[in-house]
Amino acid sequence: MFRPLEIWIGLRYTGAKRRNHFISFISLISMLGIALGVAALITVLSVMNGFEQELRTRILGMASHASISGYREPLGDWEKAAELAKQNPQVVGVAPYVQGEVMLTQGKKVSGALIRGILPSREPAVSTVGEHMSIGSMDDLQAGEYRIILGSELAYSLDARVGDSITVVTPQANFSPAGILPRLRRFRVVGIFEVGMYEYDRGVALVHMQDAARLFRLGDKVSGVRLKLEDLFQAPRVAQQLARQFGGDMKVEDWTRQHANFFRAVQTEKRVMFVILTLIVAVAAFNIVSTLVMVVTDKRADIAILRTLGATPGVILRIFMIQGALIGVLGTAIGLAGGIALALNIETIVPAIEKAFGVQFMPADVYYISDLPSKINWPDVWQVGLVAFLLSFIATLYPAWRASRTQPAEALRYE
Repeated sequence: MFRPLEIWIGLRYTGAKRRNHFISFISLISMLGIALGVAALITVLSVMNGFEQELRTRILGMASHASISGYREPLGDWEKAAELAKQNPQVVGVAPYVQGEVMLTQGKKVSGALIRGILPSREPAVSTVGEHMSIGSMDDLQAGEYRIILGSELAYSLDARVGDSITVVTPQANFSPAGILPRLRRFRVVGIFEVGMYEYDRGVALVHMQDAARLFRLGDKVSGVRLKLEDLFQAPRVAQQLARQFGGDMKVEDWTRQHANFFRAVQTEKRVMFVILTLIVAVAAFNIVSTLVMVVTDKRADIAILRTLGATPGVILRIFMIQGALIGVLGTAIGLAGGIALALNIETIVPAIEKAFGVQFMPADVYYISDLPSKINWPDVWQVGLVAFLLSFIATLYPAWRASRTQPAEALRYE
């Protein structure tokens, strides 16, 4: 499409020292604008990817990749369900659980919470809550001892400390000659965890599974079995496979359904940020239009001479398309290099800026995620580069077309 003549002249026009230095200045501004827009877009997308990964890690540290439960009643033979699930090559961990909503009281403090009964020996296979224990250990939960581990925010709201006793009130009731009485059980606080997600730190408490089964009168049954997968993004497919394997006797859910709205909102925000920052790149790219219009005006005599020497309108068109595209390519390349470098080092750059100016962008006492995480998604990088180049290329079309319409006689009349 482009012959050596057009390429050589286009590159010469781009690199030549023009008589009008203002045109060179506008070209430089256009290039830097594209570079800054591309760098900002890559950095913001990388930070949003980092936040999404961090939130997913924290959520799935408490929630399971997939879970198996009964449809209308608790799960009876959970060992059999766990063995069947482990036959799937994607399943790397299984653990039973008992779960129910309760009310916790400590003195005059009252709070609703979700009680989760676990087996301390099996729980590390499906969650990372043991790695986020602020005080105590999951091994402190012993069957029959009625011990409890609270989330940090839940403990704060109840003003509960390790060693305190709290009362657990269940929705079930006891029938007695005195009437209907709520079921109560005293638990002793033996630990506090903090996973960094308010939903869990404020609303979840852990007890031993046998104590939870007695509390909710489940006997030998459990609420379900939690699964950890080799690849969490395969959860929907694995859930479908297990559902067919169990033949409709059990309900199989995966994390993408349990937290679908949250992650859908994150993806929506990411798309909106992509569109907004792409508009910044578009503004910079279309500065190329004004640059090339001024170049065409400045080079009218040269265009006329080329036309009289036999250059066709198509040749003139391609010369200025090459010149404008080169500005876009250089700006995109500089922006890609700068954006990648910034995204890779943002976790070092931001603390340095905070230290230099004595500020803190995300205080730890306000935000659970006090650092800016970053994760480069290479398809996003290539997509940003391609969009920036296409916008730059489109911006060259009109000025190049105007140059190709130049009439030699008109251009040389006053020369």
